[in-house]
Amino acid sequence: MLPFTVYVTRPIPAEGIELLRQSIQTVEVRKEEDPPTKEELVHRIKGVDALLCLLTDRIDLDVIEAGRRLRVIANYAVGYDNIDVEAATRKGVMVTNTPGVLTETTADMAWCLLMAVARRVVEADSYVRRGQFKRWEPMLLLGSDVYGKTLGIVGMGRIGRAVARRAMGFGMKILYYSPRRAYEVEKETGARYVDLPTLLKNADFVTLHTPLTAATRHMIGSEELEMMKPTSYLINTSRGAVVDEAALVKALKKGLIAGAALDVYENEPKLSEGLAELSNVVLTPHIGSASRETRTRMALMAAQNIVSALSGERPPNLVNPEVLAKGQGSGRGRTDS
Repeated sequence: MLPFTVYVTRPIPAEGIELLRQSIQTVEVRKEEDPPTKEELVHRIKGVDALLCLLTDRIDLDVIEAGRRLRVIANYAVGYDNIDVEAATRKGVMVTNTPGVLTETTADMAWCLLMAVARRVVEADSYVRRGQFKRWEPMLLLGSDVYGKTLGIVGMGRIGRAVARRAMGFGMKILYYSPRRAYEVEKETGARYVDLPTLLKNADFVTLHTPLTAATRHMIGSEELEMMKPTSYLINTSRGAVVDEAALVKALKKGLIAGAALDVYENEPKLSEGLAELSNVVLTPHIGSASRETRTRMALMAAQNIVSALSGERPPNLVNPEVLAKGQGSGRGRTDS
């Protein structure tokens, strides 16, 4: 049994907690569902060797500096823009994530949203539940075809590639924009690499699969939305701030695009004013990876990252390997000044 303390900021699937408890002496799980405040994090992390946090937990320099014994931060997510990785590296703290495991599930969700907004599924469901369905009508809730249309993928990473593979079954033409060309995906799916304006101008569906960075923040704003076809749809399962949400609301109201489907939001969980009132948008509460199987695998992966780090091994999913190159990350030679 490793003589360390792990703090888990929110309840996660029991399998992950059990894995931690099999190897680590003290595992503390915060019971509340709401994210901890910064003050609470700063207070709780002082006697902790490992932190298992969620994407909604802001782990900044103040929190990291308060963790005098902290060796590893395991993020229960593939993204880690909620963590000041540079500060963690300077302090000799390893940062890990859960990549790969949620690829297929999130790709499924992107397609779920795409189909729902194209065929007006949410509107139709509400229509039936309100008792308005009286008869079949030729012009009732007309949506858009998906088969044979053009799909534009922004970000051809793991999830983007999984989305592209699914598009083949719908006979779609695939355009993509990404920092690096994915030649193997082009060969497999027939996808064509284009710049972002070309993609936006030609795609019937634009789906976002890019991390949130300084370069991608508000990647889709007023100018980009105006490039899109009035019959096109925007789908976002990546990070909310990739889209200028206020600009999107204006574009949807003006009919610059036909609709949008969002699983993430710029100021999550708060929505931009007017977004919830629009009928041509589908809104889900950040459930891209929310299958029982995937969330359990994420819990096990995050737990294993911690166990490996506290055992003196390299965690399987280390996002700042330079911390090891400096001889840090093991609690020895850590620079707290």
